[in-house]
Amino acid sequence: MSHLEGTAADPAFERIGLEFLADFLARSARHRPDDVEVLGLLATTLTQLGRHHEGLGFDRRLALLLPDDATVRYNLACSLALCQDAAAALRELERAVELGYDDAVHLLADEDLRSLRTEPGFVALLERLRAQP
Repeated sequence: MSHLEGTAADPAFERIGLEFLADFLARSARHRPDDVEVLGLLATTLTQLGRHHEGLGFDRRLALLLPDDATVRYNLACSLALCQDAAAALRELERAVELGYDDAVHLLADEDLRSLRTEPGFVALLERLRAQP
């Protein structure tokens, strides 16, 4: 066995670490259900694991706790897109832009939003962002 086997370079090893982290964060969230940092990390970790519907639940909780946070709304849109709810994802992207999100380059490059790229609402939102000074 080389020194690189069984390290973070190994996808199976990385997945084990993410599963451990998700379990730890879920336990923490049960004890501190309004801790936005824990909820955000948990939503991100679940998404990285491909557990999109679970991550969506935590993104929704974050949106209830921080309804005027552009990043929270953007992340909620990403989760909705990954769960194939294009209409709701587009509504959340619109809300994120209303709250100050303005990174058209990231919006277009974000793989979580791939399913939206051909949606007329996404195209219009992207054009609107690009036209901003």
